[in-house]
This record gives sequence, C-alpha cells and structure tokens, in this order.
Amino acid sequence: MPLAKINFKSSQEFLPAPASTATIARSQMLYKDKHGMPTYTNHAVRTRYVRATAYSHMENEPGAHGRMNASGGILKYGKIRSAAADWAVYPLGTTFKIKGLPHTYVVDDYGSALVGTNTVDIFKPSIGKMKKWGTRYVEITVIQWGSYKRSLALLKGRKRYRHCFSMYMRCKHKMRNGVAIRELQKHGAL
Repeated sequence: MPLAKINFKSSQEFLPAPASTATIARSQMLYKDKHGMPTYTNHAVRTRYVRATAYSHMENEPGAHGRMNASGGILKYGKIRSAAADWAVYPLGTTFKIKGLPHTYVVDDYGSALVGTNTVDIFKPSIGKMKKWGTRYVEITVIQWGSYKRSLALLKGRKRYRHCFSMYMRCKHKMRNGVAIRELQKHGAL
C-alpha cells in the first residue's frame, strides 16, 4: 500500500528565519527610531535589521481605499507581495526579501504610523493573518532601491496630509543632496 502524500496548501504560512547575529551587531551602533530600531542612512547597506508589522485592507482605516495601494494599483499577495513603508526611507518601488521567506516584497503603499520609522508593514489579505504576523523583528535584504522621483510625484498632490507632507519634504531633501543621488545611482534606482 503506497504511503499517503502530504498535501501542503499554497496558502501555507512561512515563518521568517532569525536575523543573523552579525546583522544585529552591525545595527547596534546606529541611531534608533521611535521603536528603538536602527536607522540606516547608507543605501549600500542592503541587509538590515527591521521591525516588521502587518496590515490588511480589511481593517477599514480612514483614507484607505479597499484593496488599492497608495500608488494606485491593487495590493499584491502572491510570489510578489505588497509592503508599506515610509517612502523617505524605502522609496516607492523598493523590493526586498525577508530572511527565511520565499516571497519578494515591493513597497507600493505607505501608512501614517510608518512615517519617521524604519518599519516595513507587510500586506496580509485577512485580519486573522495580519494578527498572526503581529510585530516581528526580522532581517531584510533590499534587492533594488525604489524611486525618490516617483515617490515625490505621487506625494506632491497629497501634501495637505501631515504624513505625506513629511515624506515629501524628506524625499525632496534626499533628491537635493548630491551624496544621496550618487549613492542611489551606484546602489539602485532614483
């Protein structure tokens, strides 16, 4: 009699791998954000120790438009998944992987609570999955930096909102800063 095959559902949740001690150690001397997490100022540092929270379109937050992201597309949840962040830290289009997870995340959304932090907020399609993720401290690797120009273009018309204005001004400052532009040209997109 043949052994029964194990059937893993495609919706199986994976757990991130622990951050390496070397990544955590390198982060200890950096300035900390309001959550006590390191603030990275150099785009050459692609492996980072960050706070990762989760959100869902099912939360019905004010200003959120169903399953639409801030860049006007649909929130993704497949091999490529949506993430929200402060666009002055992780500009629109930044792609990254979380250590131990098979998915690639793309920053295509933002949230007012993320402004001024280094937190990445990953999209989950249900409240249950969002709560199950909770808050975790993970190691991410930035695959490709996003675009400050695209971030500025989208934020320009939203400056009447405090969090958008803050991201807009900091993105603008980074674009004016020749060092940041040279760094991004060397390590990723503008």
